[in-house]
Amino acid sequence: MGIEEEQAVVDVLRSGWIVQGRHVAEFERKFASFVGTPNAVTTSNCTTSLHISVAALGLKPGDEVIVPAFTWISTANVVEYMGAKPVFVDIDLDTFNMNPVAFEAAITPRTVGVIPVHLFGLCADIDTIMEIARKHSLWVVEDAACGFGAWYKGKHAGTFGDSGCFSFHPRKSITTGEGGMITTANADLATLSRSLRDHGASRTDLSRHQGKASFLLAEYNHLGYNYRMTDLQGAVGSVQMDRAAEILNQRRRGAAWYDSALTDLQWLRLPEVPAGYIHGYQSYVCLFVPEEPALGNVEQLNDQRNQLMTSLEEQGISTRQGTHAPVILNYYADKYGFQPEQFPNAYLADRLTLTLPLYAQITEEEQETVLCALKDAVA
Repeated sequence: MGIEEEQAVVDVLRSGWIVQGRHVAEFERKFASFVGTPNAVTTSNCTTSLHISVAALGLKPGDEVIVPAFTWISTANVVEYMGAKPVFVDIDLDTFNMNPVAFEAAITPRTVGVIPVHLFGLCADIDTIMEIARKHSLWVVEDAACGFGAWYKGKHAGTFGDSGCFSFHPRKSITTGEGGMITTANADLATLSRSLRDHGASRTDLSRHQGKASFLLAEYNHLGYNYRMTDLQGAVGSVQMDRAAEILNQRRRGAAWYDSALTDLQWLRLPEVPAGYIHGYQSYVCLFVPEEPALGNVEQLNDQRNQLMTSLEEQGISTRQGTHAPVILNYYADKYGFQPEQFPNAYLADRLTLTLPLYAQITEEEQETVLCALKDAVA
């Protein structure tokens, strides 16, 4: 955050209009232009973006939606919110993204959609996923929470499916504190999403107050939610978008330094970037592999990884596991009786991923500190 964000917030406070308003609209326009989509709709966070998207597409109880077994829990939660069933499929351990073969194998007569995740800033195998979805007449909602700055064959994440959903949590490249965005090429879906984020209202508070008879409330034609973004957040997001390219380039610079410096560490598998992909590097997520991982040795390797992370933490270096596998978390494991061996790659990723510090301002000196600490801890 810089002085520009500070001034933007002050300007909103002085304007007297701090709820969803013109700054939110400006943020939407800039974001839509950057990713290359006709419509962008802000929300309170990415989870609410996903919730609105599946609701707008008519998800109902009894339906099934296919999701990856290694992702933040909200990917599956939004399906549960609608009374539908999330059907988990395993991932490709090289990319941490949904395995398209497993996706197609999981389709049943009750399947209505799929939520592929562009995890850590790398697009999923979206061409294959879209081809399978079209063949089976399924809708596609892209979970692009980590996908800002991720491209595949010249198209930005979130522009392939029926809608895309982004996060502006502080761990993301562009942040508004909390916040989300829906992208879609479907104008009707965009209009419905704008209504659903605002209780199902037929017009916004701003349009009502700027017009005649502002004392009359809107009509409410849909069962909606209170998932709006404030103008305080919109103003911050708008400023962040002005230097989005710079922020992404700085993150890629840091990732390239790691790629070069860590290449000799055979026990650490670095992020993969297949041909045709541009990585957004929301996170720099590696796999801890001092020996070939398998279900038989994963707990031992997990203990070693945790010892490594503890050593780094004691030196003031923060690391994290990449994300979790919802299938082994209590809610889903208890409700559906999942066992780790049903999703071996997701389980290995849950236990063995290692996220190294990466942010726009990171310096080579700081990265040298991380490198030395990694080598010393393993030694």
